[in-house]
Amino acid sequence: MMYGTQRVLNGVNLDVERGQIIGYIGPNGAGKSTTVKIMLGLVQGYRGQVEIFGEDIASGDVAYKRRIGYVPEQADLYENLTAMEYLLFTGELYGLDRKNAEEKAQKLMAEFELSDVLHSRISSFSKGMKQKVLIISSLLHDPDLLFFDEPLSGLDANSMMIIREMLAQLAEQGKTIFYSSHIMDVVEKISNRIVLLVNGEVVADGSFEELQKMSEKGSLSDIFNQLTGFTDHANRAERILAIVEGGEVGE
Repeated sequence: MMYGTQRVLNGVNLDVERGQIIGYIGPNGAGKSTTVKIMLGLVQGYRGQVEIFGEDIASGDVAYKRRIGYVPEQADLYENLTAMEYLLFTGELYGLDRKNAEEKAQKLMAEFELSDVLHSRISSFSKGMKQKVLIISSLLHDPDLLFFDEPLSGLDANSMMIIREMLAQLAEQGKTIFYSSHIMDVVEKISNRIVLLVNGEVVADGSFEELQKMSEKGSLSDIFNQLTGFTDHANRAERILAIVEGGEVGE
């Protein structure tokens, strides 16, 4: 995949099975979001073939999108709408009839403890509340494939636990989840497969246990740092603090 003269993705080749939770990780600019946007049909002009649910997405048939849920890292909500109006709008876009979408929205908002703001404008919501609405909108139509990009951003600890448990249960139902996050301990705990992308190329693909064998250290954060070549974090932190303090490293 090229943007102008810059190659963003290079030979990414993934076979994904039902029921997998894929921790899709990499440094900023590695190509994670571009990969997802290609699969969502939001980016054109790539080389190669992408098949979802057994169909080539380049065929022009966008029906597969009704079976996909998506929570982007940065989403522009229609903040002048109320939560109910927004969820009805997205639900109907995915093919739900209005009554079904309304019933599901009410019940899901209640489970996320948002019943009292169901008819409030989204512009009045906190970041965590907006994130919950985004997550609800991605689930409303019972998708088979979910793309979650930093889905826990802004959520309280209880909501994080709910989302993590929910993802595990969705996978047990045969749903497939692409989970992208910089919170390595969460990726490590929820993923049964981890794909590490560096400079547009897959440098690791396997279970956490398989990735451990590629590294000298144990945690996913350590594996991530080693495989991406970033091992200078301690020295970098020391230099930053020395600058803040107005001195020099080693004084």
